[in-house]
Amino acid sequence: MRKFRIGMLFAACAVAMLPLGAAAAEAAAVQAQIHVDRQHQPVSRYEYGMFIEPIGSLVARSLWAEMLDDRKFYFPVVDAAHDPVQPPRLDGPPLPPLRKWRPIGDVAAVTMASDHPYVGAQDVVVALDGSHVRGIGQGGLGVAKGKSYDGHIVFSGTPGAVVSVTLAWGDGARQQQTVKLPAATSSWQTVPLHYVAGRRTDDAKFTITGTGTGHFRVGVVSLMPADNIDGWRADTVAILKTLNSGFWRLPGGNFLSNWDWHEAIGPRDLRPPMYDRAWSAMQANDFGMDEWMTLTRLIGVEPYVTVNAGLGDAHSAADEVEYLNGPASSEWGAKRAAHGHPEPYGVRYWNIGNEPYGWWQIGRTTLDYFMQKHNRFAAAMRAVDPSIILIGSGAMPDQLHPREAKENASLASIQHKFGTEEDWTGGLLREAWGNFDGISEHWYDRAEQRPDAPPADELLEFARAPSNQVRMKAEEWRIYQQRFPKMKSANTFLSIDEYAYIGAKPNLKLSLAYSMVMQEMLRHSDFLRMAAFTTGSSTMDITPTASTLNATGMVFKLYGEHFGEGMIPLDLSGNAPQPAPKYPVGFDHPKVNAGSPTYPLDMVAALTPDRRTLTIAVVNATHKPQPVSIAIDGARTIGKGTLWRLSGASLTAENKVGAAPGVTIKQSSVPALGTKLVVPAISTAIYEFPLEGDR
Repeated sequence: MRKFRIGMLFAACAVAMLPLGAAAAEAAAVQAQIHVDRQHQPVSRYEYGMFIEPIGSLVARSLWAEMLDDRKFYFPVVDAAHDPVQPPRLDGPPLPPLRKWRPIGDVAAVTMASDHPYVGAQDVVVALDGSHVRGIGQGGLGVAKGKSYDGHIVFSGTPGAVVSVTLAWGDGARQQQTVKLPAATSSWQTVPLHYVAGRRTDDAKFTITGTGTGHFRVGVVSLMPADNIDGWRADTVAILKTLNSGFWRLPGGNFLSNWDWHEAIGPRDLRPPMYDRAWSAMQANDFGMDEWMTLTRLIGVEPYVTVNAGLGDAHSAADEVEYLNGPASSEWGAKRAAHGHPEPYGVRYWNIGNEPYGWWQIGRTTLDYFMQKHNRFAAAMRAVDPSIILIGSGAMPDQLHPREAKENASLASIQHKFGTEEDWTGGLLREAWGNFDGISEHWYDRAEQRPDAPPADELLEFARAPSNQVRMKAEEWRIYQQRFPKMKSANTFLSIDEYAYIGAKPNLKLSLAYSMVMQEMLRHSDFLRMAAFTTGSSTMDITPTASTLNATGMVFKLYGEHFGEGMIPLDLSGNAPQPAPKYPVGFDHPKVNAGSPTYPLDMVAALTPDRRTLTIAVVNATHKPQPVSIAIDGARTIGKGTLWRLSGASLTAENKVGAAPGVTIKQSSVPALGTKLVVPAISTAIYEFPLEGDR
């Protein structure tokens, strides 16, 4: 995931299709023709997948239930004036900072000990002085009234230490709960913690303090909502289950290239924290291979695992395959069983490396060298499990150019790049044939500001822009199929397993753009079998205590439920080709024109898996109703239809925690499909109409 792009990630629409009157029919200039007999490969269950990586605190603040930052004390506990200087990020704005542990009482009484730490390189020692309260604390925690929070602390000390652990949701003595720890000993003790918050706040404080004589030492501490599911947040897990994602790519991204999976298995308290130099961020190593597998099980998707081909090696990748897929009798399968998971996970999809071509990537290599590396990884991994499906890390010529170059690639302008260092997809096809089943591609598009464009044009061009990225990949894939004809007989597939439209809020306007992305991907189901949105947590609005599906998530829900696995896309022609953009744009926008030939509408059609129902999806990213003439070749609809309508009161409508949803999907009955339709403004809708007879 490109660093300069991902930092930006943190960053009444009535819909109907109505028969036209005679006057409106005369005005209908756009014509669409659905060809029922021209069918494409059914939609894969992996079309609406998700991608996520531990980008700073992204996972920890959204999906993972741990409330305390730096719970294993990677950083020293000091006052703010003495915070250590962290290495700057290679590129892009800084990530949201972690909450810090701060001394309580005498600052000099809190020191870090590196002699036999409980985990990692150091832990905390607090020197005591009679009745003076000393210790450490962390603020900025979110708690909800009446909700239970469980945790534990691992501590040791001298017999004269009297230690307490407090959760406070206010300043008064009645606005906190305290757990008094047993008498300290020289050996580590693990003590459970339990609290019930008395009111809601985003600034609760967690403190570990002591009085008496001697000292106490803290090795690890943890606090989670009591309703967590194996460490994952119950509320976000419940929402993700509704998306029908099919698969999640995890872990992956830049983080992966300097992460050793061996250190992220076994008891979580004993895993050393690590510093992720890709993102200049500390990771507690709490969610490792078993936790990732648990998440996919909880949300009902398949895992898709990327192995570290940055600083990693083929032997470690083979170990990882054995840990996840090997029998309990194998070396690494036995270790998995010892960690409480005797049955193999059976991970089918594996990706070798993350963007190894990128200047932003740790372990970046040349194309020739990485092809040798890929082949070695593939051989080692398949020797452990020959059944795995391998996906190579590709990059097409529109993706690659020198770091400082500025380019709006066209099919003509990139021709000279095929077969060069700027063609990693071609490199795989040429140098690694037989050692992969599919090839990955990533894209990120940036929302443009077009102040000179009238509102009608600005909206439509905003909505069309990211789908051009998909169209460009599809056009290049066809070039590869011509250059390497064996791709078709081998059923080689494309996996766009990172993509996002960044720099825009998740509102109805952005939903229209992502609807067009979905539809452009559906047009290429013959080879585009997998896609993973960046990031899975970006489908939700999330606070420390609650979450809800946001406007972007509503798009995935709509298409996942009604244009999902097994749907059979149909050819759709028209008389209104998509024009080129009217207004200047910045760089990295490909010069192609995505969408159906029904401008300004974008339309796709498909049969349901039983071939008894015609489904039509329409996006109208304009400010006025649009008439369209519909013709169907090879079939006839009968009776009333059903409409699922994604809508909102305005383009800025959004879904936020604690507020009524601004973007909704509403189901209704619609009249029988005629030959003339009107599509209202700013709308995305999916219609189903029963067909006469069997197809």
